[in-house]
Amino acid sequence: MFLTKKHLSRRTLLRGAGAAVALPLLDSMIPAATALAQTAARPKSRLGCIYIPHGATMDKWTPAATGSRLELSEILSPLEPFKDRICVVSGLAHAQVAPWAGEDTGGAENHVRAAAVFLSGAHPVKGERAFVGPSMDQVAAAHLGQDTPLPSVELSIEEVGLNCDANFTCAYRNTLSWKSATLPLPMENNPQVAFERLFGHGGTDSERAARRAEARSLLDSVIDQVSSLRAELPAADRARLADYLEEVREVERRVRNVDARLSAGVELPEAPAGVPDTFEEHLNVMFDLQVLAYRTEITRISTLMLARENSNAVYPRSGVREGFHNASHHSNERKNMDQFAVINRYHVAALTYFLDKLRATPDGDGTLLDHSLILYGSSLSDGNEHNFDPLPVLLAGGASGQLVGGRHLRFPPHTPMSNLLLAMLHKLGAPVDSIGDSTEPLSV
Repeated sequence: MFLTKKHLSRRTLLRGAGAAVALPLLDSMIPAATALAQTAARPKSRLGCIYIPHGATMDKWTPAATGSRLELSEILSPLEPFKDRICVVSGLAHAQVAPWAGEDTGGAENHVRAAAVFLSGAHPVKGERAFVGPSMDQVAAAHLGQDTPLPSVELSIEEVGLNCDANFTCAYRNTLSWKSATLPLPMENNPQVAFERLFGHGGTDSERAARRAEARSLLDSVIDQVSSLRAELPAADRARLADYLEEVREVERRVRNVDARLSAGVELPEAPAGVPDTFEEHLNVMFDLQVLAYRTEITRISTLMLARENSNAVYPRSGVREGFHNASHHSNERKNMDQFAVINRYHVAALTYFLDKLRATPDGDGTLLDHSLILYGSSLSDGNEHNFDPLPVLLAGGASGQLVGGRHLRFPPHTPMSNLLLAMLHKLGAPVDSIGDSTEPLSV
């Protein structure tokens, strides 16, 4: 037996053929008569970093007033239900996106460098050999991810792009995460593969393949252990376990649906040729996977790229028919800038699904949103000019009491974005002195 009626380990796994299912935080994981704040069962903060390419229409992104009474801008207005958990940070710049002396000054190369700079604050050099990191998420993973099954998880919505520019390695476009200056971590866009990585790591490849071929749920392989566990749990924990397992089964069903349509190349009737199934469904299931991973502490660190730099994805449900990259080249015409702002707002609205799931998920003495630090933003400011100052950036969540929401913080122009990355690491408890081109941690 893997537990007693007195105490259940936070690291308990339900193991079956091709599966290792982690558990959410239960009362049985908290020693009796011990304050939650004093136990190892108290949740640690989670970190989520979400990247959007091409910048934003900044006059419709930036709130008009600064301070503790946040009034959301047009683009950010979908976040109104979460305003008390939102901190907009203005005045930041990622100078390492810019070319160094002797490098091509054409603005298009800023697209190539942008994603790699977002979490690293380091300058990506030319050549087949990558050199940029490490990225902030991996610094955090070294601190928060050493006692979890996976130190971090890296996700994307688009497939790997092999159209690389100007003698830059393709890695710069295709990931946000760098374990070291020369080791990029691949991002996974297939929900089924991501699901298997999170929940199927307990079995062999053949066991997982057999389960998929028979269209069996991974929960079917641990049903005996579930029954044994239920018999040992108090009523409140049994209810939590039932809700959690139902959520896992539902996400698994949705993952299979998305995976089947991706594999079949199903297209929306109203979408142009080559646009896969709905962006919303794909993104939401990736958000669901992150919530499950956070809830069970399979990992506490995740990154998600909504699209690659230069992506010309079309988002029919936004109401804009222009491709994403084309729309960012608005030629400073108001009508075109407003159209690009519609796409920006559409992406922000998509973020609310994630925040709502985090807020609805209990976690220790609060919710996952209370215990998460979410970064959302871009390394470009104006996609038409390919510039990097000021950046569209916001933070969400409570960071386990380390972040106060409902604020718009405006820092002096050209403040390094890396200063925010450093401040985030400190809020996560990572004892580091610098990252990228940081000069000091921001007061956020």
